[in-house]
Amino acid sequence: MSVKTRGFASMTPERKKEVASKGGKAVHQKGVGYKWTPEEAKIAGRKGGMESRRKKNEAKISKGIDPK
Repeated sequence: MSVKTRGFASMTPERKKEVASKGGKAVHQKGVGYKWTPEEAKIAGRKGGMESRRKKNEAKISKGIDPK
């Protein structure tokens, strides 16, 4: 059985970037795009980093490795 890729999965990285760029520009032209304040960006970045660390530690624990 053959599996055919569709949508973004079938695009080259350059094409994905082009399509995503168009969407971002259109949203801001429309006036509904969101601009992050430096404080909001800092909080979001911290949350992402904490989640990444949590997942890495869970993976180590499941393999029987001490995460510390």
